Amino acid sequence: MSSYKATYDAWTNNPEEFWAKEAETITWDQRWDKVFDESEGPFGRWFPGGKCNTCFNALDRHVVDRPGQAAIIYHSQMTGEVKEISYEALLGEVEAFAKVIQDQGVEKGDRVIIYMPMIPEAAIAMLACARIGAVHSVVFGGFAAEELSIRINDCTPKLIIAASCGLEPNRVIAYKPLIDKAIEIADHKVSGTIIFQREGQTPNGMEASEMGPIDKDWKTLIDEVKLKGEKADCVSVDATDPLYVLYTSGTTGKPKGVVRDNGGHMVALKWTMKNFYGIEPGEVMWAASDVGWVVGHSYIVYGPLLQGATTLIFEGKPVGTPDAGVFWKVIEQHNVNVLFTAPTAIRAIKREDPKGELMEKADLTSLRALFLAGERADPDTINWSAESLKVPVIDHWWQTETGWAITGIPFGLEKLPTKVGSSNLPMPGYQIDILDEEGNVLPAGDIGAITVKLPLPPGCAPTLWGDTSRYIESYLTTFDGYYETADAGYVDEDGYVYVMARTDDVINVAGHRLSTGGMEEVVASHKDVAECAVFGMNDKLKGQLPIGFIVLNNGVERSNEEIESEVVKLVREKIGPVAAFKTAVSVNRLPKTRSGKILRGTMRKIANGEDFKLPATIDDPAILDEIKEALGSRNIG
Repeated sequence: MSSYKATYDAWTNNPEEFWAKEAETITWDQRWDKVFDESEGPFGRWFPGGKCNTCFNALDRHVVDRPGQAAIIYHSQMTGEVKEISYEALLGEVEAFAKVIQDQGVEKGDRVIIYMPMIPEAAIAMLACARIGAVHSVVFGGFAAEELSIRINDCTPKLIIAASCGLEPNRVIAYKPLIDKAIEIADHKVSGTIIFQREGQTPNGMEASEMGPIDKDWKTLIDEVKLKGEKADCVSVDATDPLYVLYTSGTTGKPKGVVRDNGGHMVALKWTMKNFYGIEPGEVMWAASDVGWVVGHSYIVYGPLLQGATTLIFEGKPVGTPDAGVFWKVIEQHNVNVLFTAPTAIRAIKREDPKGELMEKADLTSLRALFLAGERADPDTINWSAESLKVPVIDHWWQTETGWAITGIPFGLEKLPTKVGSSNLPMPGYQIDILDEEGNVLPAGDIGAITVKLPLPPGCAPTLWGDTSRYIESYLTTFDGYYETADAGYVDEDGYVYVMARTDDVINVAGHRLSTGGMEEVVASHKDVAECAVFGMNDKLKGQLPIGFIVLNNGVERSNEEIESEVVKLVREKIGPVAAFKTAVSVNRLPKTRSGKILRGTMRKIANGEDFKLPATIDDPAILDEIKEALGSRNIG
């Protein structure tokens, strides 16, 4: 099957046969009893009865035929360190560290929290857990102590693995005090911590982080194991056993522990590497994200290694380390074939270098495609990227819960045309229906709730950690027989999906349901606007009115007021008076999560004078004060 339609039809006609064939690309210790058992879990389970090991599939089997190939390229703009780690060398490190954590009492099924920056040791710790059947839960390095303690209480880890610090431009984030505080306030007590000391980059300069009674040094432990010649073998686990728990924000304030299984996860990711991203064994994939997010799990660590490809672990920022040309220099230096990043990273680069002059200085002939996800990619960002890079730019859409793309263009299968503003076509495994509030399927072009008909495909979360009832309530209750994505949008007459906003961000203006994403699309098209956010404010007369925040490109010399007036006029021209878009506010920056998502919900609450909880994932809380000040200067909120 070489075409998208043939592949999607094959899945539609016989889903179990489709996934059984894909499962043959994975090494199994024991074959499954059934491809899919609908009687297990909230919507069924994939490959029950099968036994496997994710680490074996990511490392051991590749060492046979590609021992010297780079598994990881580590590139740190923060320290200047660049190195390659071969599959053989990486396996040796993982075998040794897996024995280290076994010696600390960690067994199959135990949970381990990993709290690390973008360094190879983060991937080594993840793979070591997978090797012995332990369940890892990666928490973004630098998360506040209270948020870390919540995760400790929820997944009850036996061990915490951490680095001494993380590095940001112009500052060092000491991890150890945060970990100590989290352990102190958590109800669940971990048995110990293993600390990787970042020599020369620790909070006290050349001094290592101070160690406490339950703390052990990574290097000391692993050296002892290597000296003895000890290592851990792979532990066979059920296909339905959890590989990891990854926390995503919950509307109640309590984070949701998304569970990923072993068998279905490998099958799905292996399919995507070749068929979706078009990556062959030996090629270089760079997912410019963080191991603390789902993109880091799927496409920094597991996906590329399952495929026998080379993954790039990058420590730095798209701008400021040192400039807006760093991405292009890294692509040239390491012959990157596919780049996957968030639209916000491209917008940041575009704002600093709107003419792409730094891009032109790099040799980008190795790059075949740019994939964008994590937030809706506005047409202006896509068009600028495509015109500058001269390669396909593919917006695709997925969630922490799904673990891989719901929609996109299967670049490895067929280089279909993209539609700017769309997240493109549904992938095999996903039947997408747009539903109204009563659960009726809407016709092409009508905005409604984007849903996926059950069962979800392999790789998607089968449940939440320790809380199946919350899983059902959060995702499976609103629409009978469907997974609720909480995103709103429409499907056009050609089957292309348009994700316009979170369901909460579809606003009602005098009885008209309008997409804030559609308005953002228009605002972002203004030549002087680098990025924007539109959300609804409460209005006594019309119910809600949209308000737009805009960040201007560097070097713009005209007044903010002039540009704001043009933006308002542009929305009126493109969408019409029905949008009632009358207010645009210029700010220096927008509040975002560390993964680059704009915090529209928090901004909406501030503008409406509502109470809000400071998001745990916010990159810089000080930005919220700037938003309040900007609103206050307009007598808004």
